[in-house]
Amino acid sequence: MDGQVVVVKGKQGVLNYQFDKRVKLTLQDKILQVEPLDSSNEADALAGTTRANVANAIIGVGEGFKKVLQLVGVGYRANVQGQKVNLTLGFSHPVVYDIPVGITITTPTQTEIVIQGSDKQLVGQVAAEIRRYRPPEPYKGKGVRYADERIKLKETKKK
Repeated sequence: MDGQVVVVKGKQGVLNYQFDKRVKLTLQDKILQVEPLDSSNEADALAGTTRANVANAIIGVGEGFKKVLQLVGVGYRANVQGQKVNLTLGFSHPVVYDIPVGITITTPTQTEIVIQGSDKQLVGQVAAEIRRYRPPEPYKGKGVRYADERIKLKETKKK
């Protein structure tokens, strides 16, 4: 700990987390205690959020986080070239996504994207940004979806 910043180091890298002034962190015997400084609802909420964020940082630098996206649709494919992901999603042009620092993206198959990193928030944000290009549509289910996502399909219109 360095003032209002917690520095977490591990085999996946180093993460810095700056916590709020209304929360007190104490480290003793390798146990990190998070307590609100006053009895307000905001301080209680910030204490819980700080605890969760520090726990995610510890897990992230130890094991890392991973999100898997699937491309469903005829001709939908992805490939990684350097620090860019080229996506063919049925548009008249290919979509190019720049990979941020601290994120590793691989494509084991043309229709699968694996996003890995030590920062849980950043991994989820990158997955959401890629999914936003072509979210799954409700009639055929075509689009970019999370691997564990279930799409509830609608019935087509009857004559």
